[in-house]
Amino acid sequence: MTDGGDHKTDHGTHHGTHHDAHHDVIVVGAGVAGSLVARQLGDRGWRVLVLEAGLGDDDGPDGAPAVDAERFRSARAKVPSAAIAGNPLVPSPDVLDLGGRTGGGYRAAGHLVQDGPLPYASGYLRVNGGTGTAWTGLAPRMHPEDFRTADFGYGRDWPIGYEELEPYYRAAEHELGVAADPVEQRELVGLPLADGYAFAHRPLPASQVDRLLAERLDGRKITDPSYPRDVELRVVGTPQARNSAATEEHGPVCEGSASCIPVCPTGAKYTPRRTQRRWGPSVTLLTRAVAGRLLADPSGRITGVEYRRYDDPARPASVTRHTARGSLVVLAAHAIENARLLLSSGLANSSDQVGRNLMDHPVLLTWGLLPQRTGPYRGPGSTSGLEGFRFGPARAARAPFRVEIGNWGWTWAVGPPGHEVAALLRGGLFGAELRQAVGDRVGRQFALQFEMEQSADPANRVTLDPRRRDPLGDPRPVLTYDLSDHVKRGIAAAKAVSDEIFALLGAEDHSTYAAGPSQPGWFEYGGRPYAYRGAGHGAGTHIMGERPADSVVDSWQRAWDHPNLYVVGCGSMPSLGTSNPTLTMAAITLRSAERMHRELSGARVTLRAAAPGPTTPEETDTP
Repeated sequence: MTDGGDHKTDHGTHHGTHHDAHHDVIVVGAGVAGSLVARQLGDRGWRVLVLEAGLGDDDGPDGAPAVDAERFRSARAKVPSAAIAGNPLVPSPDVLDLGGRTGGGYRAAGHLVQDGPLPYASGYLRVNGGTGTAWTGLAPRMHPEDFRTADFGYGRDWPIGYEELEPYYRAAEHELGVAADPVEQRELVGLPLADGYAFAHRPLPASQVDRLLAERLDGRKITDPSYPRDVELRVVGTPQARNSAATEEHGPVCEGSASCIPVCPTGAKYTPRRTQRRWGPSVTLLTRAVAGRLLADPSGRITGVEYRRYDDPARPASVTRHTARGSLVVLAAHAIENARLLLSSGLANSSDQVGRNLMDHPVLLTWGLLPQRTGPYRGPGSTSGLEGFRFGPARAARAPFRVEIGNWGWTWAVGPPGHEVAALLRGGLFGAELRQAVGDRVGRQFALQFEMEQSADPANRVTLDPRRRDPLGDPRPVLTYDLSDHVKRGIAAAKAVSDEIFALLGAEDHSTYAAGPSQPGWFEYGGRPYAYRGAGHGAGTHIMGERPADSVVDSWQRAWDHPNLYVVGCGSMPSLGTSNPTLTMAAITLRSAERMHRELSGARVTLRAAAPGPTTPEETDTP
């Protein structure tokens, strides 16, 4: 612990001097979870070393930013990773690594090895700030019902409930600067918010397409195709980690840029860099530091982290080896990378659950043209949704889903407007005729994004194959992934719901699902074709539970097998519900950080008889 600030303050990319010192806490990963842990513990004076595998802020080629909006603008494929400087030594999995095969099936390249019946269709970023650098900024809470899906006959229940997490939701919403309407969230989503609760910001204004859909859909009812009930439609604003007003604490106001995924041009969207700027002097960030293995003593306590540093990502010869020692170790490197590190170390796996239960939100896209102009490409990617299919007994029959209303035309489904222009040019249109056609087609575009809940399935997993290694010589993650019948029923129900919505809107449906290069997630179900995309919501690989026999971490995200090891992030979540998971991840991380502080402050942990079975930590907090 610091004693009067005599430790070096170093908030930026750091290249030496702290490599081999003993730290109170070592955090692996500088994304949302790792940055929050570092801030919480640094504010309490603990010496925290953060190891980040990716490049630092100014580590791009020729001194350019590692994350650069100009790089994104000039990229042919507008995917989040297009804004990130290339890093041959520490590659980031990318959706472009996947391609579909004519006639069905897929091919996979890049960092992730895939051998499942269907592909895991999401990527993540290995750069300072992690995937939070380029996230959507959508920050809804999980519904109380989402914590107990086993009550509906599928998935796993959490060892904690909504009520226990609620104070940390409030703390996370304040930290991320969430903008939302509490009355709407209480009355139309069913969240039990306290009377008088105010989000950090007032809600963002609805987009033009939000208003159009609300005019046509609010109050209309359609029949749930999987359950005999009518669902009333209501367009509801989505909580956003974006500033609806400029504040000293959260920064400038959102100006409605349609390029804020991946990079918000004004800084109104939360990213981990905002938290990092508030780190205290006892926090040190070491970028280009790739954790390769955890070290443990015979009692099960983690003693350190072996890592490699590189100066030049293009030169493997620049790599040096180091060991960081610490009293507490926190893995916060993404669900897949956390599992990879535990498996490489041979630790925390007495339950045989490390790497299992890999989850995402499989997304069905539908897209079409409305009779009138929708005003696309104004504002964030989505500002509203339809919430009626998230809850209730129907989820026992099919995966529940949330419907996001897209503001950016057909960008995700087909491509940015340039694709439409190219198609019209190929059709022989030029000049005024071309401009009129582009304005008509692009101006009436809209899309719906149906995000499915995927439950924990031990067969969906991360493993390692020593024959397949990355440029640093570490085993690459091998993913085995599939969709359950429960999820496929949900996707089929979502398409039926979409058909009803399109009919109510008088919209032309241009959705097509065909096996081929652009749809690696194509499959047939009930004799009909569908295709899903990944939402980038990897979870479940170090799952939280009540018992060490069937889970990796306890409700505090502390490894059952190692009392001074925390494994934090979405990988701990036993279920995802239908909410974008970042806010819930932040909430459980803030809760865990409090526990870490108490332990560092004097909790004594005694392991019950260790080998050969799993160990159970018992603890007594010092008064």
